[in-house]
Amino acid sequence: KNLPVASGIGGGSADAAAVIRALIRLWALPADDPGIMEIALSLGADVPVCLIGRPAVMRGIGEDLSLLTAFPTLPLVLVNPGVAVSTPMVFKARTGPFSCSLSWPADADSADRALKTLILAGNDLEAPATALSPEIGTVLASLEAEPGVRLARMSGSGATCFAITDSEAAAQAAAQALQNKHPDWWVRHTSTF
Repeated sequence: KNLPVASGIGGGSADAAAVIRALIRLWALPADDPGIMEIALSLGADVPVCLIGRPAVMRGIGEDLSLLTAFPTLPLVLVNPGVAVSTPMVFKARTGPFSCSLSWPADADSADRALKTLILAGNDLEAPATALSPEIGTVLASLEAEPGVRLARMSGSGATCFAITDSEAAAQAAAQALQNKHPDWWVRHTSTF
């Protein structure tokens, strides 16, 4: 994979999860051993969900996972403005309580239902990350201005942001337009699962 460093999209966490999976196989360990998840969490908040490799709602710092039985394929645009954001600095800059936990409805298996739920959810780290790196706000505004974008948010602790679009064609067009306008940004179109 070719991902920006310290970008809030789980690149390092996915690598750590891959190593754990390899060690589980090499050492013939039971994959459901609770100690494995403890080790995964000690490596990073996103490592447990990357180890599971299925859609999930994360709560707390990543230790409380609710696996989703269904999640739609959604076209996405990912954009990183080329700035590394320090997760510890973002958490240090964050004030106030975390927002209420997201309750994922069992019937959110279509794009429209999933989007309605995601629109209600925010990212409590977006404001402090944007205060530390104002480029994040520029990326979000640029994503929101693209035709076909239904939702734009920052991923994790930043600085990568994503937009969910109404079609694969809209995702491709938005990615191309943003890359043309901002050749120094890392821009990709993709989809969930």
